[in-house]
Amino acid sequence: MTFSVLTTALEALRQVTTVAAGTDRLDAPTPCSEWTVAQVLYHAAGDQHAWASTVGSAALPSYNPFDPPHRLDAGVQDTIAKAIEAAAGAWAGVDPAASSVRTPLPPVPEMTPALAAAACALDAAVHAWDVAVATGQPTPLTAALAEQLLPAARATAEPLRGFAYAPALPEEAGDDPAATLLRYLGRDPHWTPDGN
Repeated sequence: MTFSVLTTALEALRQVTTVAAGTDRLDAPTPCSEWTVAQVLYHAAGDQHAWASTVGSAALPSYNPFDPPHRLDAGVQDTIAKAIEAAAGAWAGVDPAASSVRTPLPPVPEMTPALAAAACALDAAVHAWDVAVATGQPTPLTAALAEQLLPAARATAEPLRGFAYAPALPEEAGDDPAATLLRYLGRDPHWTPDGN
C-alpha cells in the first residue's frame, strides 16, 4: 500500500485485536463510554469497510458501525482481518497524485489522497488505542504516528463533534504528540478501565 501511515495504523489495529481476542475482556468498558471492547472493534471494522467502499469498490459493512453489535458470528479477529483486507485492497487502487478522493464523512466529502488516507488511519489508530488501554496492552499510538495523524484530525474532527468525537479536552503541560491528539479528539490519554 502506498500510504504508509495507513499501513501502520491498520497493523496496530490488527495487533491489538489479536491480543484482545485472546482475553476475557471483550465485554470490558472502553474510552468510548457506550461501547465494549468488542463493539469498538466491530465499529472500527465497519468504518474501514465504509472507507473502502468509498475510495474503492468494497462492500459496506452488514451492520451500522455507529450501532455496533456485541457479537458477530465470525468473531472479532475475522471481522477485523476482513476489514483490513478490504481497506488495503481499496487504497492500493488510489492514485496518490490525484487531486482528491471521496470520503465517507458527509461534512468533509473530499480530501487529497494523502489527507484522506491519514483520516482513515486516524480511525484505525485511535480505536486501536481504545482497545489497547481497555485490555491492558501497550499503546500502539506512538508519538511519530500521532504527529502524522494530527493534520487529519484537525481537518475532520470539528464538524463531527457530538457525533464521532467528544469535545476537545484542554492540553496539559508535558503532553506528547499522542496525548495532544487524544485530547483533541476528546479522549483522556490517562484513561483506565477502573477510572483511576
